[in-house]
Amino acid sequence: MYSAGILGIGSYAPDKILTNADLERIVETSDEWISTRTGIKERRIVAQDQATSDLAVEAARKALAQAGVSGAEIDLIIVATISPDMLFPATACLVQDALEANNAAAFDLSAGCSGFVYALVTGAQFVASGLYEKVLIIGADALSRLTDWEDRRTCVLFGDGASAAVIGRVPEGYGLLASVLGADGSGGETLMLPAGGSRRPASLETVQAREHFIKMEGREVFKFAVRIMQEATLQVVEKAGLSLDEIDLFVPHQANVRIIEASLSRMGVPSERVFLNVDKYGNTSSASIGLALDEACQEGKVTDGANLALVGFGAGLTWGGAVLRWYAGGNRSDD
Repeated sequence: MYSAGILGIGSYAPDKILTNADLERIVETSDEWISTRTGIKERRIVAQDQATSDLAVEAARKALAQAGVSGAEIDLIIVATISPDMLFPATACLVQDALEANNAAAFDLSAGCSGFVYALVTGAQFVASGLYEKVLIIGADALSRLTDWEDRRTCVLFGDGASAAVIGRVPEGYGLLASVLGADGSGGETLMLPAGGSRRPASLETVQAREHFIKMEGREVFKFAVRIMQEATLQVVEKAGLSLDEIDLFVPHQANVRIIEASLSRMGVPSERVFLNVDKYGNTSSASIGLALDEACQEGKVTDGANLALVGFGAGLTWGGAVLRWYAGGNRSDD
């Protein structure tokens, strides 16, 4: 088994910014209400001619450039998304074509906001086993396309974006040290898109009932998120053979600052070791953790040998945690 880690990372968010003040003109809400309950100040929104695959390609190109890898060198592309361009073909196939990654297999993965961690763990297994040398993982969502802009409980939460990472071999002791993935399908209806699939195909009835938009039982999701973030963090850190004090940076799913603060404060994790950017992007679902990790790298908060804990939760209900030891060796294709 090889050690698998991140060779390059990148992210992308659309140019259009939707602030809380803008939302005050759309629904009955206020900047104070949104800020105090979620920590969100603004979010990015796709242009009329943009779809999830467009965001994914932009993030992927940045990750490939940082890794010093061409599209032709990628063996597999995994796109984690819950807002694919269409039900089929897979968004990953559209990305493969745009990147001219002609040698790559490609598939989509649906794990909600846990998507980036699920894709990271899945991609790392292909590299660790020796089946593939380089895997491109992408977390991308354009949730503004699925948001009910008349529902003030949900429309203030979501934004659009993408993040990507090239996974490859790294020296022993670096890369993915441990992971946990989980799901509880009994909670599936607490966060869902009711129509558009085989259960409730699109019809005049489903459109009129606004069933093609995100539906969420906020209180139940909040309680689940606080509990599972703590449990998954403790579990994956222990599995990595580390203590919480040995984690240099926690990069949680950026859904709601109250969820993050509640779960991590219970574990005694100080705020200076937690990376937050939810105020700028809102909940970008599958893109969230990778986007935060990329920004943390850009800000110099991730250095060689740093222990990172990535933890997410999302629709399904799903959760995922990963502990990485960062290797800042540039293009590691020859390691």
